[in-house]
Amino acid sequence: MTVKLPRKSPRASPARPAKARPIALVLIDDNRLLREGIAALIRSQPGFKVLAASADVDEAMKKVREALPDVVLLDFGLEGHDSLSLTETVSKDVPAAKVIVMGLLPAQEDVADYVRAGASGFIMKDASFEEFFATIRAVASGLQVLPIALTNSLFTQIALNAISKPKVRVLDAVRLTQRERQVIDLLGEGLSNKEIATRLHIAVHTVKSHVHNVLEKLALRSRLEVAAFSHGGGISRTPPG
Repeated sequence: MTVKLPRKSPRASPARPAKARPIALVLIDDNRLLREGIAALIRSQPGFKVLAASADVDEAMKKVREALPDVVLLDFGLEGHDSLSLTETVSKDVPAAKVIVMGLLPAQEDVADYVRAGASGFIMKDASFEEFFATIRAVASGLQVLPIALTNSLFTQIALNAISKPKVRVLDAVRLTQRERQVIDLLGEGLSNKEIATRLHIAVHTVKSHVHNVLEKLALRSRLEVAAFSHGGGISRTPPG
């Protein structure tokens, strides 16, 4: 009698991890020495691929539209070109390409404008190599990167923008109760919650609730901004009731 032994199945070889696709970049910078230096630096690092490095905006945008890079590195100080408009163009025409604006100073006045235009990250003028590549990797992965040095500039611009909005248009867009308008008036006079409560004959916690609602409705962040908004002339004074 012949006994057939079960045949051993061949041992499967361990699957090799898939090689990550390099981050594809287009660099736009009109300083030749700096552009070539940055491009060479990027090419020296594994995991990155420079598709184009150009000072010619039209040529660079053609490459962006054709090659669909992961990241567009854009110099903040382009001469003869509006970097802000270019940021908006890239974001609108090639949404998959994330814009990183390079060469900023800590007291940058238009950071908020670049954020609204679609910038996903910023690199400071004095950034280290580690910060430079960490920003590119983070933005390519879908994150937004704002250096700590720019946070004060951004918050200040957002606050000033909220205060300087056309008041009538803001008030047309929200519904304020008569009591909330009264609270705004009194905040404009510099009164505390306790003083407002006494003036309006209501509880302090009720005043706090009204202040909270006012901040949310007007998209403001502090009592100071509410006071500035009130003095902007967009809110008609209402007699306390």
